[in-house]
Amino acid sequence: MTDVSPKLLIPESFQVSRDDITGQLGLIWELIKAPLIVPLLQLCVYICLVMSLMLFCERVYMGIVIILVKLFWKKPEKRYKFELIQDDVELGSSNFPVVLVQIPMFNEKEVYKISIGAACGLSWPSDRLVIQVLDDSTDPAIKLLVEQECQRWASKGINITYQIRENRTGYKAGALKEGLKRSYVKHCEYVAILDADFRPEPDFLRRSIPFLVNNPDIALVQARWRFVNADECLLTRMQEMSLDYHFTVEQEVGSATHAFFGFNGTAGIWRIAAINEAGGWKDRTTVEDMDLAVRASLRGWKFVYLGDLQVKSELPSTFKAFRFQQHRWSCGPANLFRKMVWEIIQNKKVNFWKKVYVIYSFFFVRKIIAHMITFFFYCVVLPLTILVPEVKVPIWGAVYIPSVITILNSVGTPRSIHLLFYWILFENVMSLHRTKATFIGLFEAGRANEWVVTEKLGDAVKKAAADAAKNKNNTKSFRKFRFKFTDRLNTLELGFAAFLFLCGCYDFVHGKNNYFVYLFLQTITFFITGIGYVGTII
Repeated sequence: MTDVSPKLLIPESFQVSRDDITGQLGLIWELIKAPLIVPLLQLCVYICLVMSLMLFCERVYMGIVIILVKLFWKKPEKRYKFELIQDDVELGSSNFPVVLVQIPMFNEKEVYKISIGAACGLSWPSDRLVIQVLDDSTDPAIKLLVEQECQRWASKGINITYQIRENRTGYKAGALKEGLKRSYVKHCEYVAILDADFRPEPDFLRRSIPFLVNNPDIALVQARWRFVNADECLLTRMQEMSLDYHFTVEQEVGSATHAFFGFNGTAGIWRIAAINEAGGWKDRTTVEDMDLAVRASLRGWKFVYLGDLQVKSELPSTFKAFRFQQHRWSCGPANLFRKMVWEIIQNKKVNFWKKVYVIYSFFFVRKIIAHMITFFFYCVVLPLTILVPEVKVPIWGAVYIPSVITILNSVGTPRSIHLLFYWILFENVMSLHRTKATFIGLFEAGRANEWVVTEKLGDAVKKAAADAAKNKNNTKSFRKFRFKFTDRLNTLELGFAAFLFLCGCYDFVHGKNNYFVYLFLQTITFFITGIGYVGTII
């Protein structure tokens, strides 16, 4: 039988040597570039420029308003009725309302004593204060420790109860909802919520409760977070910069202009009647705090943010914990927007401009557009335009607008201004995960309701470092904070590092805009996060 040549099985147009494969790919690229790639990429550029302008206008608006607030607006104590509750010898403690303090916990071995001790140290009549530790821990040893700590304070005369559930249904929202069902809660008018790593000052209630007592239309008083471990590493410094803008600008502007902002889930005091009227705690998203705040606001309740009332807390100090937290914080709002946008539009109790603020500014621009534009424009579209020089990006869109947005974002943390450039690069990396989480929330994909409690280390790292300093030969104290190198690897970040590196090399050889400087720096940042060492840089 005559041998059949392999070439007969391949069309003649593709019978090329291996050396010509690159040439064929180049030819195919040239054939599809003009009719398909260029128009598509140009459309992406236009969409990104529109989103950039939306974010730019939002940031400028916020900047103007916060300046006006600081210069001309009255402080909350002047805008609302405010009178400190005074101790009265004749009345005793009867002029103080009964306040419930809820502390939800889940395997909080390193920090459980912090919040319990701070709550028990609040300056409030002991017979008018009920402390409720809601422990959803799955580790029996930790549950025993928390229960013993509650018993220790109870023996000192503190009204503290230790509550557990048979399951973790609803996660934090479920625990808070279950806690409000207890019979003794019916005597409480207000509830303060503190996460396990939060430590309010003794005067926390005395400075916040008067707003609720004297203003029956106020449902929530929110305090500002301060971070005890902000200087621990570069990762915590980056987080401080992002969150300081949120508290310094976003919360302040929302409180001053519309008496609305998102409840931060902790360091806040609610009027229990407002919680009940709004439908109570719901676990339909991973942002039960924001869910309750939006529903209460739609029923006409007002919120007050107190920027000078600060509560110490802890930032995630490992990149893994930070990623899980950011997934929850990005996925949850997008999912809530999907579920509530029509309810907001149909609402009759709030005016048109507040609806615009909540839908457009609070949700659409800050919770969706801000993540997408950062990732798609600066990490995908802009690098691709280097490979397709026919597509032009105006300098105002590539340089000027991002610069103004960055400067406006940095006002919250002046002490970290020297880290601003690296913060931009790091935020671009995190926008990858935030954008992914946003799409999961919008389309209610598999991980839409994933809840991973943020790991808290408390003073464990400092103690380990101190022990190691005393005994340099003893390394056991650090072992629990070390991870295998393979556990640190993040393939998604490494993949984008490779993509940006190739684009940077191409721009260095063929480009005219010198984007390679930015691309190489962004490559380094993606690579550092890709190998999981971002949290170890001091």
